[in-house]
Order: sequence, then C-alpha cells, then structure tokens
Amino acid sequence: MADTTTNYLHGETFEQFLASLREIREMNKEITEQHKEARQRMEETDRRLKETERIVRRNSKQMGGLHRRFGELAEHLVAPSISKRFNELGYHFGAVSPGGHRIEDDKGKVKTEIDILLENGETIMAVEVKTKPAIKDIEHHIRRLEILRDHRRGINDKRKIQGAIAGAVFGIGEKKATHEAGLFVIEQSGDTMKIEVPDDFTPRVF
Repeated sequence: MADTTTNYLHGETFEQFLASLREIREMNKEITEQHKEARQRMEETDRRLKETERIVRRNSKQMGGLHRRFGELAEHLVAPSISKRFNELGYHFGAVSPGGHRIEDDKGKVKTEIDILLENGETIMAVEVKTKPAIKDIEHHIRRLEILRDHRRGINDKRKIQGAIAGAVFGIGEKKATHEAGLFVIEQSGDTMKIEVPDDFTPRVF
C-alpha cells in the first residue's frame, strides 16, 4: 500500500501540500484585494478628474464673463479721461464712442471691433484697452487700424486714422514697442490716465 503522507506532490508530505494550498489561497486573496483597491483608486481618480473638468469649465465661463464686464467697465471709465488727455495735446475730439465700435462686412460678419473711438473733423483715434498690453496686442491693433482705414475710405471718409493702446500696467519693452509702431501709449496714473509722448515720437497715420 502506498504511503499517503509522503511523496504526495514532488516529495511533499500531505501536510506540506495543504500548507502550500493555504498559502496560495492567501496570495490570491491578497492579489484580489489589491486589484479591488486599485480599481477603487482608479474610479476615485476618474471621479476627481471629471469634477476638476467641471470646475474648470465653470470657472472659465465665469472668468470669460468677468473679463468682458471688466473690459466694458474699463472702456467707460477711461474714455472720458483719455479724451481729456488728447484734448490737452491739441486734438479736441468732440465725439467719443466707448463700449465697442464694430466694423462689419457686406454680409454682416464682424471684421473687427474697436474699444474706444475718438473723432474730430480731421482725425479718428482708435484706442485698444488692455489690462496689461503685450507685444502681440500691437500687431493686432495695427491690423485693426488698417481695417478701420479701408472701411472709412470705402464710405469716402478721408480723415486721418491714428491709434493708441491704453493699459493699467505697461511693461518697458511693450511701451517702447508701442511707440516705435507709431501708436500712443496711454497708461493709468492714479485715478486718471496719462499719455506719454517721447520727443522723437511720430504718430503713424493710416
């Protein structure tokens, strides 16, 4: 009769074999628990990502509205002060149009929008209002002025077109680049605005 307690599996005793089975079951149980915890962590991470995306979308929408309202408020607040500063330079603008002056094509599509438009019998001054102007804003405003010029010529308005950029905070480099482009620099000074005109500054006419 064969010995049932020895050579049961690769020379193991029956008791050793049972112990190996118990160890394997414990390992499987531990692996299952690890998989369960990993799945729960993944589900929690996915939930947090979705919540983060929702918050980002909500905040982006709110910030977009705030930026628009800030821009509208800034234009209405700075427009009278800007007009006064230009009048001190001898421009004497009689008409001031804050709050967005749109130029549309024949199909009604908006080609560009100007924050503040100052006008007299000889000159039209288009002002772009930014919290902190950047170099790219200069290029964009020049294109805006070209569109304004072409539009006015199309209705036989031959007045000079000039431009300015107004900002609450102007960097030294941005200020220099704005002047070099022939655009006026309008900067916040306390509760009002100031226009810096360097000795070698020549306003560009479009």
